[in-house]
Amino acid sequence: MPRSEPDVTQPSSSPSTGLDEPAEGAQRAAAEEVLRRLVGQPEATLRTDQWTAIEALLAGRRALVVQRTGWGKSAVYFVATALLRAAGRGPTVIVSPLLALMRNQVDAARRAGIRAETINSANTEEWDEVHARVAAGEIDVLLVSPERLNNPGFRDEVLPRLAAGTGLLVVDEAHCVSDWGHDFRPDYRRIRTLLGELPAGTPVLATTATANTRVTADVAEQLGASTADDAGAVTVLRGELDRPSLHLAVRELDSHAAQLAWLARTLPTYEGSGIVYCLTVAAAEQVTAHLAAAGLTVRAYTGRTDPAERLSCESDLLENRVKALVATSALGMGFDKPDLGFVVHLGAPASPIAYYQQVGRAGRATHRADVVLLPGRDDRAVWDWFASMAFPPEAEVRRALTALREASGPMSTAALEPLVDLRRTRLELMLKVLDVDGAVRRERGGWVATGAGWEYDAERYARVEETRRAEQQLMLDYVRTPGCRMAHLRRALDDPGMDGAPDWRCGRCDRCGGTSAADAPDDEAIAVARARLAVPGVEIAPRRQWPSGLGRLGLGLSGRIPPAEQHAPGRAVARSDGLGLGGVVRALYAPTAEQRAVEVPDALAHGVIEVLEAWRPAVEGVVLIPSASRPGLVEHLARGAAGHLGVPVVGEVRPDPESPPGRHDVNSAQRLAGVGRRLSLALSPAALEGLPGRRVLLVDDRVDSGWTMTVAARLLRRAGAAEVLPLALALG
Repeated sequence: MPRSEPDVTQPSSSPSTGLDEPAEGAQRAAAEEVLRRLVGQPEATLRTDQWTAIEALLAGRRALVVQRTGWGKSAVYFVATALLRAAGRGPTVIVSPLLALMRNQVDAARRAGIRAETINSANTEEWDEVHARVAAGEIDVLLVSPERLNNPGFRDEVLPRLAAGTGLLVVDEAHCVSDWGHDFRPDYRRIRTLLGELPAGTPVLATTATANTRVTADVAEQLGASTADDAGAVTVLRGELDRPSLHLAVRELDSHAAQLAWLARTLPTYEGSGIVYCLTVAAAEQVTAHLAAAGLTVRAYTGRTDPAERLSCESDLLENRVKALVATSALGMGFDKPDLGFVVHLGAPASPIAYYQQVGRAGRATHRADVVLLPGRDDRAVWDWFASMAFPPEAEVRRALTALREASGPMSTAALEPLVDLRRTRLELMLKVLDVDGAVRRERGGWVATGAGWEYDAERYARVEETRRAEQQLMLDYVRTPGCRMAHLRRALDDPGMDGAPDWRCGRCDRCGGTSAADAPDDEAIAVARARLAVPGVEIAPRRQWPSGLGRLGLGLSGRIPPAEQHAPGRAVARSDGLGLGGVVRALYAPTAEQRAVEVPDALAHGVIEVLEAWRPAVEGVVLIPSASRPGLVEHLARGAAGHLGVPVVGEVRPDPESPPGRHDVNSAQRLAGVGRRLSLALSPAALEGLPGRRVLLVDDRVDSGWTMTVAARLLRRAGAAEVLPLALALG
């Protein structure tokens, strides 16, 4: 890195390379020549710990580098690659989690004359050519997504060849290896198997900017566990986390409308372009719409953003064609814009590690970067929802293992879904963990049980959950702390530079007097934001395909849903994970809320009227789906809608009172099976006789999986309804 950038790492003893001093001096000179080409600065020199890590790799050892974003971790493995390749070693394999990271690293490597290519889900048409070039020695660096490591074809056919010929293995964003980390990814656990297959003496480098002491120890242990001799000892290099350019602040505002008004007024005052982080996709989309309406050039970047559009968004931000990307955590690790001028969070991430990882994107090559947190009153509810995706209880795991053991061959995830009470995402996470643990194996065609013994580590999972709760509390403490905010983050991340420095202060945050978040917006701006947030209406799209495996659950449904049995696109007043009316919805359905609510809250009632006025559904009757927990609420909604439209309520699609309500935390097939067994038409003879050829409004309070509306609409369509239009208070 440039001489002008201070070396903030602690000097470390260097492993012996067996070289005399002149040879070692020549190696460092060669290393710094590669560095200068890499960064494009003729005066650049290596930091102490950069050279220490490179020396360890040249000697065939393993190193874990935990350093802040912008310190130069990628320089370590690119410089080491150039020297190892010059010595005749095989190509470097880098396991990287995100496409943005891969794209940036490929560009950086090529600047230094290092030939780099990637294998990931976005370039499948290039895989064969890349494999051939690796075999021909034409590639110096191969970047691989962690998901590839668990692909059967890649794991069984490509990975062994790579392991045998790899000159250096790099695990980037290595905190993902640890289930103590903020972004644990089960695919990363396959790396431990890969480590064990490397020839003796193959150097390994793991890097991350976001690991506390617990995560660092866990990753180091996993790096060293696959080696039996002293040559496999892990060199751990940890540095200080302070970034002199970051000016941290917190602005507590009492509503989402106030937060949006604050963003619209404040972002234009910041230098350069930046990122506004939101906790959910719905929030990101709403914030983007509000800021665009306020005249700011912004784009949304979420897990739902098409890969090609992601590239376009990244390019716009890199070239400062937008003021900000409004993003979820989908834009995180690996995005490299050294002059990023600000990072604002609307809602707090669930841990200081996650927060620091995101704010660390800013101010890498600027004198100042503004970092502001706008905490939300419903942050904890969002954290709890994400936590519900954690490893399942033992009974559900055993059920899946039993199903796989009893199967006659590999079972796809879709085929296994109907047999367990888990959503698809949670089921896939569980299977990946079991795969690495050796209890199941992914093959072409699906999953199989290996027959190996397996124990449910309930104590560990409980400790992980306890750790996550403690990290959530640290984020709440960050908001409330009367002391230095950077000091709080550094201590939360076990920054070694804070040892023996109890009174350290950054001098730059709002607590130290070095900055202040902009004042709260005025009432007029808040009113404008509130009016925009209050615009109701979200489309309820029809389901078009039955989930797999319903025959095993006693339902004779499969394949595409015939158009003649589908409902038409409908409307919900708000998304339950959104801002504005979404907050009213979350309060209505909170576990502590009154379960016997008999009327639609005024805010949502006004929203219903606005939706109906804008939509103007031409229906001739209303059918409601009674709720077991809130029957009065649904009836009030249905009768209010019918009165506004001037049509009668003609009946119900009624759940069987003897059948308990289905669970909401299960997978799609299980949810549908529960719905399908419970619902039946309850229309008067006259209503049934008058139904053929008529259009009806189908009313429920909440649409989640969409199967209740789908099954109810199918019943009505099969009874002769010409069209069924859903209406609900909430979507999601």
